[in-house]
Amino acid sequence: MVPRLVDATLAQDPVTELRRRTCAGLRGRVLEIGFGSGLNVGCLPPAVEAVDAVEPSDVGWSRSAVRRGASAVPIRRTGTDGQRLAAGAASYDAVLVTFTLCTIPDAAAAAAEVRRVLRPGGTCCFLEHGLAPQPRVAAWQRRLEPTQRTVVGGCHLTRDPPALLTAAGLTLAELDQSYLPGPAAGRPWSYLSLGRAVLG
Repeated sequence: MVPRLVDATLAQDPVTELRRRTCAGLRGRVLEIGFGSGLNVGCLPPAVEAVDAVEPSDVGWSRSAVRRGASAVPIRRTGTDGQRLAAGAASYDAVLVTFTLCTIPDAAAAAAEVRRVLRPGGTCCFLEHGLAPQPRVAAWQRRLEPTQRTVVGGCHLTRDPPALLTAAGLTLAELDQSYLPGPAAGRPWSYLSLGRAVLG
């Protein structure tokens, strides 16, 4: 259900434009954690040489076939678990995570793995939803999170993606946080963090 839900809700034009901004900093050999149905494939810049994809869902991987087939960048599936990456240390120039850290059971372990596989000077480009700064919205996120986790494949509403990455030892080079346009009732789901974290 989750891959189909992601396609329905996160393939809209405003989100695609944010994906393009997120992917603009990618180069060289890239690892994407939470590849899903390949919604980022069309946003990859020319500087990307190859993408290794971590995707736990066979349904998601199958749904990405057309996008992968149309890509000029070689893409291969290299694992299913973002908490235990099947890659050696310092293997990648960049890591891409979009709408992924919310669902990984141990997000801190995944962030530590991002740091491990990045080469010195490498970049983690991220676009994630998470804990809102307004107390009223955050309170609703806490109320809704148990249902969200049950219905949407373990998705958390109250994680802080930039904090997870900095706690793992990365340094924030860019960060833009805002709500997606739309009704205020959607704010528990729409507070986004877009940025780059660097391994110094």
